[in-house]
Amino acid sequence: MKKNKKLFVLDTNVILYDSSCIYNFNEHDIVIPLCVIEELDSFKKGNNLNSFHAREFIRKIDGLDDKLFNGGASIREGNGKISLATDVSLHETVKKSFSVDIIDHRILSITLRLTEERQKSKEEVILVSKDTDLRLKAKSLGINAEDYQHDQVDLAHLYSGIFDFREVSDEEVHNLYSKPEREIEWNPSNHGLTLYPNQCGIIGSSNTNSTALVIYKDNILTRVEKWAKVKGLKPRNAEQTFALHLLLDRNISLVTLNGIAGTGKTLMALIAAIDQIKHYSHIYVARPVVALENKDIGFLPGDIDHKLGPFMQPIYDNLSVIKAKDAKWRETILRLEKEKQISIEALSFIRGRSIPNSIIIIDEAQNLTPHEVKTIITRAGEGSKVIFTGDIHQVDTPYLDSKSNGLSCLIEKAKGAAHYGHVTMVKGERSPLSEWAANTL
Repeated sequence: MKKNKKLFVLDTNVILYDSSCIYNFNEHDIVIPLCVIEELDSFKKGNNLNSFHAREFIRKIDGLDDKLFNGGASIREGNGKISLATDVSLHETVKKSFSVDIIDHRILSITLRLTEERQKSKEEVILVSKDTDLRLKAKSLGINAEDYQHDQVDLAHLYSGIFDFREVSDEEVHNLYSKPEREIEWNPSNHGLTLYPNQCGIIGSSNTNSTALVIYKDNILTRVEKWAKVKGLKPRNAEQTFALHLLLDRNISLVTLNGIAGTGKTLMALIAAIDQIKHYSHIYVARPVVALENKDIGFLPGDIDHKLGPFMQPIYDNLSVIKAKDAKWRETILRLEKEKQISIEALSFIRGRSIPNSIIIIDEAQNLTPHEVKTIITRAGEGSKVIFTGDIHQVDTPYLDSKSNGLSCLIEKAKGAAHYGHVTMVKGERSPLSEWAANTL
């Protein structure tokens, strides 16, 4: 049965989120309001990601034929057509509802006119925007409106990195503890399971209470030493134990840690990086600079170090915690800082570089877009390891949410890769008060 063709009208924020968005609507047609092109023009100058997407999209449009204003230009084989739409004056219905003549209302006006024009042909017209307010306004006018759904993940089935299976034999658990190599051959399909490389797990016997922490790869279960210490510092729970194992495994070049505040994500990443510095030339720690209360970084006083200080303070706090734990750790960190082997930077200073033989830690990764995450990973040179930490439910960046942020998308897409490991951390260890607040408030 042939599907009914649809017409999608794109908001500016969709293009700034993904400049390749026009290729993701299959056989359906796309309309770009001319006011969106005008708005993109104001973004094209600069070195940030919005500027990149604005320039890329305008180049893509410029490369199409002159039918953009006359019936639509073909996007590519398998896709529909794209056209630009102008609107001389606001639709009367839009005027009555929203008197201010702004770009959002012009987009609504064009979408409403297209909806009325397509009523006879029964072609569905849908406004696509990442702006919740605009979608609500559209729906108040009877306009179909949706979020941009490409790359959105199903949170109910998001990869946790940990499995729990308590139906193995007593002998298998015993062998994990008694064999010198601490591993056994184990095919998960024989137990009705599907596991991914470097997936962590808790296995146990159905007859006894004996359990073991394990890592799975290539039909081999390897026991992970419970509460293994790293120079006197030890994880406090199974999730931190798994995280530390993945972080210290030099065969795993990409690690993601997702979890609520206080679970130790950043702390574990820093401990593992500092412990392995003899194998790497540098440690880079970065986090996105998310403006607070509309005060952009450019309006803060002082030089670049003073500007970045408030944004990077959580990293310094974690380093202070490590320093306070042990004199040797304090000495090591001070030496790394003195020799400039550890750098704490804003992400804007990493973009565009090639970073070989280094550990790159990206904190608060839930505030990145999927394209930003891709850009960061492609900066990793030979011998580098990249670690992303964050809480996918605490997104502070406009037009991103738990389903569409870069960390969620990376977790979903990277599972199954031989060089990748992930742990979702749920037990807070900062303090009982912190864990209560994270889970209750």
